[in-house]
Amino acid sequence: MRRLISIALGAAVVLSLVASSMFVVDQHRYAAVYALGELREVIKEPGLHFKLPSPFQNVVYLDKRLQTLDTADGDRFLTAEKKGLLVDAFVKWRINDPQQYLVAIGGSSADRSADRGAERLAQVVQVALNAEIGARKVSDVLSGQREQLAAALRGRVAAGTRQLGVEIVDVRIKRVDFTAQVSNAVYERMKAERLRVANETRSSGIAEADGIRADAERQRSVILAEGFRDAETIKGEGDAKATQIYAQSFGKNPEFYRFYRSLEAYRATFKSRSDVLVLDSNSEFFKYFKSPGTGK
Repeated sequence: MRRLISIALGAAVVLSLVASSMFVVDQHRYAAVYALGELREVIKEPGLHFKLPSPFQNVVYLDKRLQTLDTADGDRFLTAEKKGLLVDAFVKWRINDPQQYLVAIGGSSADRSADRGAERLAQVVQVALNAEIGARKVSDVLSGQREQLAAALRGRVAAGTRQLGVEIVDVRIKRVDFTAQVSNAVYERMKAERLRVANETRSSGIAEADGIRADAERQRSVILAEGFRDAETIKGEGDAKATQIYAQSFGKNPEFYRFYRSLEAYRATFKSRSDVLVLDSNSEFFKYFKSPGTGK
């Protein structure tokens, strides 16, 4: 029984040692083999591999896939005009030389290596943003040279991380905002500019309205004057024609004309029953009262 127990314990120890000597590397990771804290080997190919049992050797895995470094909050940067901007950026990167990466960051643990790599990369991005934004004006950072800024950042970050054994795939700016103080100043300046434009537009509108109104009044006066002139011309022509017709008509029988005019005078004189007219009965006015006339 004791012998069986010993054999079982020995087999368990052997299996434990064999298990701790085997490790699997998948296609998404690198494996770095450390011996007592010193880097011994970097395995890039996937598959089953062997090492000395722990604690003589241990394995650190590194992700070979594309990774993202994203700033949590916007950092403050000064432009060429010494105006503060809050900038959020992100970096797409991957490890292309795991041995150089581990030597550069000095990590022997997977979590520690990832954290140190991200910290070093964040520092390089911070320096690159400082340099590129500090060389540009606010308008260039906001819209004018956005693509040029991104390209310059990629170049700077790639140059700054060349010794880290990483490949910079892309660097992009997500958000650019003014600081609170600058935002208030910009808002007030925009407000003043909009008010100035509104006042200019309003003044131009008033001047144009006055011009239109004056032109309308002028046209109205011209139309009225021309209408009055045409009316007077037509009226004069009508009066002349009427006078001509009257003259032609009355010229045919002057006695009837005098009789007709006397009747018109009587009608105009005796409009009201209360009218009183004191004249000599032999007056010429009563000629046709006495005798209707001799004409036909």
